[in-house]
Amino acid sequence: MVRLTRLNQAPIVLNSDLIQRIDITPDTVITLTNGEILRVRESADEVVRRVLDYRRQVCGYAGALGPTAGGPDSGREPEA
Repeated sequence: MVRLTRLNQAPIVLNSDLIQRIDITPDTVITLTNGEILRVRESADEVVRRVLDYRRQVCGYAGALGPTAGGPDSGREPEA
């Protein structure tokens, strides 16, 4: 989830997995996978940076938890 600002100054928290594309016009236009369009104050580069930061954070948390039981890196067989 990334925090952004709509053009009218309203804050929004966006599920970054829903981003289909980001267009650079005079505004930053984010098209979501459901066809919804968001216009935000942040630049496209800033949106990308925030998405990457969020994903690094999520991957860091997952790595700190260690392998899951029966997962591909656990070294154990899943329980039946």
